[in-house]
Amino acid sequence: MHQIVEALETEVQTRPSPIEFEMAYQARVAIDRIKFAIKHTEQFARPCDTMREVGMQLLDALERLESLDRRFQARSRLSNPHRNGNRRPSVASAT
Repeated sequence: MHQIVEALETEVQTRPSPIEFEMAYQARVAIDRIKFAIKHTEQFARPCDTMREVGMQLLDALERLESLDRRFQARSRLSNPHRNGNRRPSVASAT
């Protein structure tokens, strides 16, 4: 009984929480908006030191958010071993 409870607690602790899913979604939205801003500043802004600094700051923010997103994706995959074709056959498909 103790082993079952321990296994369940471990699974719950390794699974991303609903707030983590929300934060991952918001990070994806921010990534898209930063990419849009970078594209438009490169396309329409006059080249100058200030705009280069703006571009560098946007790229830094983008890299940080993408790194966070990659960690979330990896954690999500690790917590759900039945995804990506690793599912056990269901009763319906076994018959």
